[in-house]
Amino acid sequence: MKPSEIIKKPIVTEKINKQTEKFNRYCFQVDKRANKLEIKKAVEDFYNVRVNDVNTCVVPAKAKSRMTKAGILSGRKSGYKKATVTVAEGETIDLYAF
Repeated sequence: MKPSEIIKKPIVTEKINKQTEKFNRYCFQVDKRANKLEIKKAVEDFYNVRVNDVNTCVVPAKAKSRMTKAGILSGRKSGYKKATVTVAEGETIDLYAF
């Protein structure tokens, strides 16, 4: 798979921003079929940084419902695979450049 197929999008939250500042970690939504070695290679090729560590987890799908005039609408939010990447000291990834 190509690096652009493996890395779908970066995940930017307050918790991830704190980890980025403190531990130099970045989080990405990745393809469910990708393993840690493929994710590491994709991040290194795509962002030109050296990756020290990759942690992955599969976020499960969730049932969501909301009240509307027509009644209760219920549906599903799809699951995805999340990869937390630790970058080498002194290197950064600019997520807002693209």
